[in-house]
Amino acid sequence: MARKQGSHAETTGPKVRDAALKLFARHGFAAVSMRQIAKEVGVQAGALYLYTPDKQSLLFELMRDHMEHLLSHWQVPDGAPLEQLEAFCRHHIRYHLDRPELVFIAYMELRNLEPENFAVIETLRRQYEDRLQGILQRGQQSGAFAVADGKLATMAIIAMLTGVNTWYREGGRLARADVEGIYWDMVRKSVAA
Repeated sequence: MARKQGSHAETTGPKVRDAALKLFARHGFAAVSMRQIAKEVGVQAGALYLYTPDKQSLLFELMRDHMEHLLSHWQVPDGAPLEQLEAFCRHHIRYHLDRPELVFIAYMELRNLEPENFAVIETLRRQYEDRLQGILQRGQQSGAFAVADGKLATMAIIAMLTGVNTWYREGGRLARADVEGIYWDMVRKSVAA
């Protein structure tokens, strides 16, 4: 297959991923066709297969890369569990507010992953959750936190923090720093001994 004139592999590949991200977030994975992605990129539909085997691979790669990037950008810092928990909360909010389309896809399109791809993403998600759960366990052991069920608290905190993406808008009533501070205060109080 011939490339469209002016098309270059090093620029077209990322454009394919960006177009897929935008369209999946706007319309949902199931409603988007390879032809729509090709049109958004400005190539013929057949040319997409030079960059990806299929639409499922695009979805999986977007989710996998998102989770791997998230995991590589946050390691549990040294310090007391309370400091670690604050660092987690603030980082989670910042990271996710900068990537609303990826976050939407990572949560809403899990159902569209084939089983083997779902298993990979679930493993990566569990690694991230385990970091928070470890902080909560250390806080519980030190007497700093009172958490009835560490796994449930982990899922509740992540859900609450990720929920910021559904309502926050730049230039709105609250600045990002205000949102971080308020959410951190709520999380702190929810686990306090």
